[in-house]
Amino acid sequence: MSNILKERRRLPAWLKAKAPGSPNYMDIKRLVAEKRLHTVCESAHCPNIGECWGQRTATFMILGDICTRSCGFCAIKTGRPEWLDEGEPERVAEAVAHLNLRHAVITSVNRDELPDGGARIFARTLDALHKRCPETTVEVLIPDFQGNWDALETVLEARPDILNHNIETVPRLYYKMRPQAKYARSLELLDRARTAGSAPTKSGAMLGAGEREEEIAQTIDDLAAVGCAILTLGQYLSPSAEHVPVDRYVPPDEFEHWRAYAMDRGFRHVESGPLVRSSYHAEKQVDEANRYTDGVPNTLLSIDPVSIEKE
Repeated sequence: MSNILKERRRLPAWLKAKAPGSPNYMDIKRLVAEKRLHTVCESAHCPNIGECWGQRTATFMILGDICTRSCGFCAIKTGRPEWLDEGEPERVAEAVAHLNLRHAVITSVNRDELPDGGARIFARTLDALHKRCPETTVEVLIPDFQGNWDALETVLEARPDILNHNIETVPRLYYKMRPQAKYARSLELLDRARTAGSAPTKSGAMLGAGEREEEIAQTIDDLAAVGCAILTLGQYLSPSAEHVPVDRYVPPDEFEHWRAYAMDRGFRHVESGPLVRSSYHAEKQVDEANRYTDGVPNTLLSIDPVSIEKE
């Protein structure tokens, strides 16, 4: 028996998710195949796929299904992509229209071999969605573009309703969880996005990979200091025996503690729980994110920016 299967059999009760197979689930599965699209729900082995697809929501993953990075937590295939699908933006818009989504979430693999990291395809996808589904709000979960701020501007100019970039974990664990990323760079991206764009910013992290309590608090404080509006916190689950192992299963009451902690730091909305993932209940976060018109929660004005050495 594989290590990952043994781990799944040991899962505590609060990590048991709804099994897939409903009519809506099968409809989305057919739609994704017919449109030749990818979803992070499938590629990243999301435990909520049964629930979310059952409610006719899905997170579309653009720029293919091969990632140029090798993060220690992620199930998505690693390699060197060989082509760029120029027709993908329109097919994503067609799928969103078919599902009649009130809120669409678009993410991607990392395409570090492209000069703009795929920002042009993000922008084209946003344009296609705005034209075909004008009533649908759109959230983009973007990579760090290797610090290419012109690429970030390309995405922001396409007017996403929420700009999401996940911090993923605490700085000490980046060497094994995100070896090709930089904690300070991700914070700078969120800071630049908040300053330059009108879209609220959002980020997320996984707990249970070996982080310490004071590191979780510092990471939440760092995100608050750059004006991040929405935060998601969920349990880390190792996709295979070759990935970073789970250090512990975080109980629901601890997730509630961190939700309250983050709300006290000025976040507009916090989703925190064992099964929470970056786009979990994302459609419910839009209203909370847009409750303010100044781009920054007033409570953040009393928080001193955290001094972080740029890498």
